Amino acid sequence: MKGMLTKSALLAVLIAGTVAGTSHAQEAKEGYSGKPRTILWASTDIQYSDTSQFKKDGPYVIGFSNASISNVWRVGLLHAVQKAAADNKDKISKLIITDANDDAAKQVSDVQDILQRGVDLLIVSPATAQELDPIVSQAMAQGVPVVLVDRRVTSDNFVSFITASDQVLGRLYAQWIVEKLNGKGNVIMLPGLAGASPAEIRIAAAKQVFAEYPDIKIIDMQYTEWSPVKGKQVMAALLQKHGKAIDAVWSDSGLQASGALEAFVEAGWEDGTIPPITCADLNGCIKQAVQHKVPVLNFDYPPAMGGVAVQVALDVLAGKPVPKIYAVNSDISISKGDETTSVKADRWAEDYARLDRSNDLILSTGLGSDYDPTTFKVDYPQ
Repeated sequence: MKGMLTKSALLAVLIAGTVAGTSHAQEAKEGYSGKPRTILWASTDIQYSDTSQFKKDGPYVIGFSNASISNVWRVGLLHAVQKAAADNKDKISKLIITDANDDAAKQVSDVQDILQRGVDLLIVSPATAQELDPIVSQAMAQGVPVVLVDRRVTSDNFVSFITASDQVLGRLYAQWIVEKLNGKGNVIMLPGLAGASPAEIRIAAAKQVFAEYPDIKIIDMQYTEWSPVKGKQVMAALLQKHGKAIDAVWSDSGLQASGALEAFVEAGWEDGTIPPITCADLNGCIKQAVQHKVPVLNFDYPPAMGGVAVQVALDVLAGKPVPKIYAVNSDISISKGDETTSVKADRWAEDYARLDRSNDLILSTGLGSDYDPTTFKVDYPQ
Protein backbone atom coordinates (compact mmCIF):
# COMPACT_ATOMS: atom_id res chain seq x y z
CA MET A 1 0.00 0.00 0.00
CA LYS A 2 1.45 3.35 -1.02
CA GLY A 3 2.85 5.46 1.85
CA MET A 4 3.23 2.43 4.11
CA LEU A 5 6.26 0.20 4.77
CA THR A 6 5.96 -3.54 4.31
CA LYS A 7 6.85 -5.67 7.34
CA SER A 8 10.15 -6.70 5.76
CA ALA A 9 11.02 -3.11 4.87
CA LEU A 10 10.16 -1.94 8.38
CA LEU A 11 12.30 -4.70 9.87
CA ALA A 12 15.19 -3.67 7.65
CA VAL A 13 14.88 -0.07 8.83
CA LEU A 14 14.82 -1.15 12.47
CA ILE A 15 17.85 -3.41 12.04
CA ALA A 16 19.76 -0.68 10.24
CA GLY A 17 18.93 1.75 13.02
CA THR A 18 20.03 -0.72 15.66
CA VAL A 19 23.31 -1.45 13.89
CA ALA A 20 23.98 2.26 13.40
CA GLY A 21 23.19 2.93 17.06
CA THR A 22 25.48 0.12 18.17
CA SER A 23 28.26 1.35 15.91
CA HIS A 24 27.84 4.88 17.23
CA ALA A 25 27.96 3.61 20.82
CA GLN A 26 31.18 1.76 20.08
CA GLU A 27 32.75 4.87 18.59
CA ALA A 28 31.63 7.31 21.30
CA LYS A 29 34.37 6.97 23.92
CA GLU A 30 35.02 10.33 25.55
CA GLY A 31 36.73 9.27 28.78
CA TYR A 32 35.70 9.02 32.42
CA SER A 33 35.59 12.16 34.55
CA GLY A 34 33.63 11.08 37.61
CA LYS A 35 34.77 10.35 41.15
CA PRO A 36 37.74 7.95 41.28
CA ARG A 37 36.40 4.45 40.76
CA THR A 38 38.83 3.01 43.29
CA ILE A 39 36.89 5.01 45.89
CA LEU A 40 33.43 4.17 44.52
CA TRP A 41 34.19 0.45 44.33
CA ALA A 42 36.13 0.17 47.59
CA SER A 43 35.00 -2.94 49.47
CA THR A 44 36.04 -1.56 52.86
CA ASP A 45 35.50 1.72 54.67
CA ILE A 46 37.69 4.55 53.38
CA GLN A 47 40.01 5.75 56.12
CA TYR A 48 40.20 9.50 56.70
CA SER A 49 42.88 11.38 58.63
CA ASP A 50 41.79 13.85 61.30
CA THR A 51 43.87 16.95 60.58
CA SER A 52 42.41 19.30 63.20
CA GLN A 53 45.76 19.32 65.06
CA PHE A 54 47.46 20.80 61.98
CA LYS A 55 44.95 23.61 61.43
CA LYS A 56 46.58 27.04 61.30
CA ASP A 57 46.19 30.39 59.61
CA GLY A 58 47.99 31.03 56.35
CA PRO A 59 49.68 31.92 54.19
CA TYR A 60 51.81 28.79 54.41
CA VAL A 61 55.34 27.68 53.69
CA ILE A 62 55.26 24.26 52.04
CA GLY A 63 58.23 22.04 51.22
CA PHE A 64 58.29 19.61 48.31
CA SER A 65 61.00 16.95 48.44
CA ASN A 66 61.06 15.34 45.00
CA ALA A 67 62.84 12.05 44.33
CA SER A 68 64.04 13.38 40.99
CA ILE A 69 63.17 14.87 37.63
CA SER A 70 65.01 12.05 35.88
CA ASN A 71 62.26 11.36 33.35
CA VAL A 72 59.49 13.33 31.66
CA TRP A 73 56.83 11.86 33.95
CA ARG A 74 58.60 13.25 37.01
CA VAL A 75 59.05 16.60 35.27
CA GLY A 76 55.28 16.62 34.70
CA LEU A 77 54.71 15.90 38.40
CA LEU A 78 56.94 18.84 39.34
CA HIS A 79 55.15 21.14 36.91
CA ALA A 80 51.75 20.08 38.29
CA VAL A 81 52.93 20.96 41.82
CA GLN A 82 54.27 24.34 40.67
CA LYS A 83 51.06 25.17 38.78
CA ALA A 84 48.87 24.32 41.79
CA ALA A 85 51.06 26.49 44.03
CA ALA A 86 50.81 29.35 41.53
CA ASP A 87 47.03 28.98 41.51
CA ASN A 88 47.00 29.28 45.32
CA LYS A 89 49.31 32.25 45.87
CA ASP A 90 46.82 33.70 48.29
CA LYS A 91 47.30 30.69 50.57
CA ILE A 92 50.96 29.77 49.93
CA SER A 93 53.71 32.30 50.66
CA LYS A 94 56.59 30.02 49.66
CA LEU A 95 57.09 26.64 48.01
CA ILE A 96 60.52 25.14 48.72
CA ILE A 97 61.50 22.49 46.15
CA THR A 98 64.40 20.04 46.32
CA ASP A 99 65.54 17.39 43.81
CA ALA A 100 67.30 14.27 45.12
CA ASN A 101 68.36 12.98 41.70
CA ASP A 102 67.06 9.49 42.66
CA ASP A 103 69.53 9.35 45.56
CA ALA A 104 67.74 8.27 48.75
CA ALA A 105 70.59 9.46 51.02
CA LYS A 106 70.51 12.90 49.41
CA GLN A 107 66.74 13.04 49.79
CA VAL A 108 66.99 12.32 53.52
CA SER A 109 69.40 15.27 53.75
CA ASP A 110 67.01 17.38 51.63
CA VAL A 111 64.13 16.68 54.01
CA GLN A 112 66.27 17.50 57.04
CA ASP A 113 67.15 20.84 55.44
CA ILE A 114 63.52 21.62 54.61
CA LEU A 115 62.45 20.85 58.18
CA GLN A 116 65.11 23.22 59.54
CA ARG A 117 63.59 25.98 57.42
CA GLY A 118 60.37 25.88 59.41
CA VAL A 119 57.84 24.63 56.88
CA ASP A 120 54.17 24.24 57.78
CA LEU A 121 53.77 21.07 55.73
CA LEU A 122 55.96 18.68 53.77
CA ILE A 123 55.08 17.00 50.46
CA VAL A 124 57.36 14.06 49.69
CA SER A 125 57.73 11.81 46.67
CA PRO A 126 60.21 9.26 48.08
CA ALA A 127 63.12 7.84 46.11
CA THR A 128 62.65 4.54 47.94
CA ALA A 129 60.07 3.52 50.52
CA GLN A 130 62.33 2.01 53.14
CA GLU A 131 65.13 4.58 53.25
CA LEU A 132 62.79 7.58 53.45
CA ASP A 133 60.54 6.11 56.13
CA PRO A 134 62.61 7.21 59.18
CA ILE A 135 62.89 10.87 58.14
CA VAL A 136 59.21 11.05 57.18
CA SER A 137 58.31 9.53 60.55
CA GLN A 138 60.58 12.09 62.23
CA ALA A 139 58.80 14.96 60.49
CA MET A 140 55.42 13.68 61.69
CA ALA A 141 56.79 13.28 65.23
CA GLN A 142 57.92 16.92 65.12
CA GLY A 143 54.38 17.99 64.27
CA VAL A 144 55.00 18.68 60.59
CA PRO A 145 52.26 16.97 58.55
CA VAL A 146 53.48 14.93 55.59
CA VAL A 147 51.60 14.35 52.34
CA LEU A 148 53.12 11.65 50.13
CA VAL A 149 52.66 11.68 46.37
CA ASP A 150 53.33 8.99 43.76
CA ARG A 151 55.42 6.85 46.12
CA ARG A 152 54.87 6.00 49.77
CA VAL A 153 57.03 4.93 52.72
CA THR A 154 56.86 1.58 54.47
CA SER A 155 55.03 2.78 57.59
CA ASP A 156 51.73 4.63 57.91
CA ASN A 157 53.41 7.70 59.43
CA PHE A 158 51.91 10.23 57.04
CA VAL A 159 48.66 12.17 56.74
CA SER A 160 47.70 11.32 53.17
CA PHE A 161 49.17 9.41 50.23
CA ILE A 162 48.20 10.65 46.77
CA THR A 163 48.39 7.85 44.23
CA ALA A 164 46.55 6.29 41.33
CA SER A 165 46.39 2.79 42.83
CA ASP A 166 49.38 0.75 41.84
CA GLN A 167 47.48 -2.41 42.72
CA VAL A 168 44.74 -1.62 40.22
CA LEU A 169 47.28 -0.78 37.52
CA GLY A 170 49.20 -4.02 38.01
CA ARG A 171 46.09 -6.19 38.09
CA LEU A 172 44.36 -4.43 35.19
CA TYR A 173 47.35 -4.81 32.88
CA ALA A 174 47.76 -8.48 33.79
CA GLN A 175 44.07 -9.34 33.39
CA TRP A 176 43.93 -7.68 29.98
CA ILE A 177 47.00 -9.62 28.84
CA VAL A 178 45.58 -12.90 30.13
CA GLU A 179 42.35 -12.35 28.24
CA LYS A 180 44.10 -11.16 25.05
CA LEU A 181 46.09 -14.41 25.12
CA ASN A 182 43.05 -16.55 25.95
CA GLY A 183 44.77 -17.69 29.12
CA LYS A 184 47.88 -19.14 27.47
CA GLY A 185 51.18 -17.57 26.46
CA ASN A 186 54.59 -16.20 27.37
CA VAL A 187 54.82 -12.80 29.05
CA ILE A 188 57.74 -10.42 29.49
CA MET A 189 57.53 -8.09 32.51
CA LEU A 190 59.20 -4.67 32.36
CA PRO A 191 58.80 -2.93 35.72
CA GLY A 192 60.33 0.44 36.60
CA LEU A 193 62.78 1.13 39.41
CA ALA A 194 63.79 -1.68 41.77
CA GLY A 195 62.82 -0.85 45.35
CA ALA A 196 60.45 2.00 44.44
CA SER A 197 57.03 1.29 45.93
CA PRO A 198 55.01 1.75 42.69
CA ALA A 199 57.14 -0.79 40.82
CA GLU A 200 57.13 -3.41 43.57
CA ILE A 201 53.40 -3.08 44.28
CA ARG A 202 52.52 -3.33 40.57
CA ILE A 203 54.70 -6.43 40.13
CA ALA A 204 53.09 -8.16 43.11
CA ALA A 205 49.56 -7.34 41.94
CA ALA A 206 50.26 -8.54 38.39
CA LYS A 207 51.84 -11.79 39.57
CA GLN A 208 48.76 -12.54 41.67
CA VAL A 209 46.64 -12.36 38.52
CA PHE A 210 49.06 -14.35 36.35
CA ALA A 211 49.24 -17.05 39.05
CA GLU A 212 45.56 -17.79 38.51
CA TYR A 213 46.34 -18.98 34.98
CA PRO A 214 48.84 -21.88 34.92
CA ASP A 215 49.34 -21.60 31.16
CA ILE A 216 50.56 -18.01 31.45
CA LYS A 217 54.34 -18.10 31.81
CA ILE A 218 56.48 -15.13 32.90
CA ILE A 219 59.56 -15.98 30.86
CA ASP A 220 61.58 -12.93 31.89
CA MET A 221 61.43 -9.81 34.08
CA GLN A 222 63.86 -6.93 33.89
CA TYR A 223 63.79 -3.57 35.71
CA THR A 224 64.09 -0.55 33.41
CA GLU A 225 64.38 2.44 35.77
CA TRP A 226 61.34 3.95 33.98
CA SER A 227 63.64 4.96 31.16
CA PRO A 228 62.78 4.79 27.43
CA VAL A 229 66.48 4.26 26.67
CA LYS A 230 66.82 1.45 29.22
CA GLY A 231 63.51 -0.03 28.11
CA LYS A 232 64.77 -0.19 24.54
CA GLN A 233 68.08 -1.76 25.56
CA VAL A 234 66.42 -4.36 27.76
CA MET A 235 63.78 -5.24 25.16
CA ALA A 236 66.37 -5.53 22.40
CA ALA A 237 68.28 -8.07 24.50
CA LEU A 238 65.10 -9.97 25.34
CA LEU A 239 64.14 -10.12 21.66
CA GLN A 240 67.49 -11.69 20.87
CA LYS A 241 66.96 -14.17 23.71
CA HIS A 242 63.29 -15.07 23.22
CA GLY A 243 62.30 -13.79 19.76
CA LYS A 244 58.88 -14.92 18.55
CA ALA A 245 58.28 -16.81 21.80
CA ILE A 246 57.15 -13.50 23.33
CA ASP A 247 53.34 -13.31 23.32
CA ALA A 248 52.83 -10.11 25.37
CA VAL A 249 54.72 -7.38 27.20
CA TRP A 250 53.54 -6.23 30.62
CA SER A 251 55.12 -2.82 31.24
CA ASP A 252 54.20 -0.81 34.33
CA SER A 253 54.68 2.52 32.52
CA GLY A 254 54.67 4.00 29.06
CA LEU A 255 58.22 5.24 29.60
CA GLN A 256 60.01 1.91 29.17
CA ALA A 257 57.23 0.54 26.96
CA SER A 258 57.94 3.33 24.47
CA GLY A 259 61.55 2.14 24.23
CA ALA A 260 60.41 -1.47 24.03
CA LEU A 261 58.24 -0.68 21.01
CA GLU A 262 61.21 0.99 19.32
CA ALA A 263 63.19 -2.21 19.89
CA PHE A 264 60.50 -4.31 18.21
CA VAL A 265 60.36 -2.00 15.20
CA GLU A 266 64.14 -1.85 14.82
CA ALA A 267 64.31 -5.64 15.11
CA GLY A 268 62.17 -5.86 11.97
CA TRP A 269 58.76 -6.73 13.38
CA GLU A 270 56.15 -5.62 10.86
CA ASP A 271 53.06 -3.55 11.65
CA GLY A 272 50.34 -5.74 13.11
CA THR A 273 52.78 -8.43 14.35
CA ILE A 274 54.10 -6.85 17.57
CA PRO A 275 52.48 -8.57 20.58
CA PRO A 276 50.09 -6.81 22.99
CA ILE A 277 51.73 -4.26 25.26
CA THR A 278 50.66 -2.00 28.12
CA CYS A 279 51.28 1.75 28.27
CA ALA A 280 50.67 4.69 30.57
CA ASP A 281 50.97 8.47 30.33
CA LEU A 282 53.65 8.82 27.63
CA ASN A 283 52.49 9.89 24.19
CA GLY A 284 55.38 8.04 22.54
CA CYS A 285 54.10 4.69 23.79
CA ILE A 286 50.47 4.93 22.73
CA LYS A 287 51.41 6.85 19.56
CA GLN A 288 53.78 4.10 18.39
CA ALA A 289 51.21 1.44 19.26
CA VAL A 290 48.64 3.15 17.06
CA GLN A 291 51.10 3.75 14.22
CA HIS A 292 52.35 0.14 14.20
CA LYS A 293 48.96 -1.48 14.86
CA VAL A 294 49.93 -2.96 18.21
CA PRO A 295 47.16 -4.10 20.59
CA VAL A 296 47.53 -1.72 23.52
CA LEU A 297 46.01 -0.96 26.90
CA ASN A 298 46.84 2.48 28.30
CA PHE A 299 45.96 3.17 31.94
CA ASP A 300 47.44 6.44 33.08
CA TYR A 301 49.24 6.97 36.36
CA PRO A 302 48.76 10.73 36.10
CA PRO A 303 51.44 13.18 37.25
CA ALA A 304 48.46 15.49 37.70
CA MET A 305 48.47 13.96 41.19
CA GLY A 306 51.13 16.56 42.01
CA GLY A 307 48.48 19.26 41.80
CA VAL A 308 46.12 17.16 43.89
CA ALA A 309 48.85 16.82 46.54
CA VAL A 310 49.02 20.61 46.87
CA GLN A 311 45.25 20.87 47.26
CA VAL A 312 45.23 18.09 49.87
CA ALA A 313 48.07 19.90 51.68
CA LEU A 314 45.94 23.04 51.89
CA ASP A 315 43.00 20.98 53.18
CA VAL A 316 45.27 19.54 55.89
CA LEU A 317 46.37 23.00 57.01
CA ALA A 318 42.73 24.10 57.02
CA GLY A 319 41.96 21.23 59.41
CA LYS A 320 39.72 19.34 56.98
CA PRO A 321 39.61 15.52 57.07
CA VAL A 322 41.44 13.98 54.09
CA PRO A 323 41.61 10.40 52.77
CA LYS A 324 44.56 8.44 54.16
CA ILE A 325 44.93 6.96 50.67
CA TYR A 326 43.75 9.29 47.92
CA ALA A 327 43.51 7.51 44.56
CA VAL A 328 43.17 10.00 41.71
CA ASN A 329 41.20 9.20 38.59
CA SER A 330 42.57 7.38 35.55
CA ASP A 331 41.14 6.69 32.11
CA ILE A 332 41.32 3.32 30.36
CA SER A 333 42.33 3.64 26.70
CA ILE A 334 42.36 0.56 24.48
CA SER A 335 43.05 0.10 20.78
CA LYS A 336 39.90 -0.55 18.77
CA GLY A 337 39.00 -4.22 18.67
CA ASP A 338 41.12 -5.08 21.72
CA GLU A 339 38.65 -4.74 24.59
CA THR A 340 38.35 -7.94 26.60
CA THR A 341 35.66 -9.48 28.77
CA SER A 342 36.91 -7.74 31.91
CA VAL A 343 38.63 -4.63 30.54
CA LYS A 344 36.63 -2.06 28.58
CA ALA A 345 37.71 1.30 27.18
CA ASP A 346 36.76 4.74 28.45
CA ARG A 347 38.22 6.07 25.22
CA TRP A 348 39.94 4.59 22.19
CA ALA A 349 43.72 4.64 22.05
CA GLU A 350 43.47 5.96 18.52
CA ASP A 351 41.67 9.05 19.85
CA TYR A 352 43.91 9.53 22.89
CA ALA A 353 47.27 9.38 21.10
CA ARG A 354 48.56 12.78 19.95
CA LEU A 355 50.02 11.88 16.56
CA ASP A 356 50.84 15.55 15.99
CA ARG A 357 52.93 15.89 19.16
CA SER A 358 56.34 14.65 20.27
CA ASN A 359 56.90 11.22 21.77
CA ASP A 360 58.10 12.65 25.09
CA LEU A 361 54.82 14.43 25.82
CA ILE A 362 53.12 13.29 29.02
CA LEU A 363 49.39 13.18 28.33
CA SER A 364 48.09 13.15 31.91
CA THR A 365 49.64 16.18 33.63
CA GLY A 366 46.33 18.03 33.91
CA LEU A 367 48.09 21.11 32.48
CA GLY A 368 46.06 21.39 29.28
CA SER A 369 46.40 20.17 25.72
CA ASP A 370 49.06 22.78 24.88
CA TYR A 371 51.40 21.70 27.69
CA ASP A 372 55.03 21.49 26.61
CA PRO A 373 57.56 20.44 29.27
CA THR A 374 60.39 22.22 27.43
CA THR A 375 58.71 25.62 27.54
CA PHE A 376 56.55 25.36 30.66
CA LYS A 377 56.96 28.25 33.05
CA VAL A 378 54.77 29.43 35.89
CA ASP A 379 55.17 32.10 38.56
CA TYR A 380 54.79 30.08 41.76
CA PRO A 381 55.63 31.56 45.22
CA GLN A 382 59.36 31.11 45.95
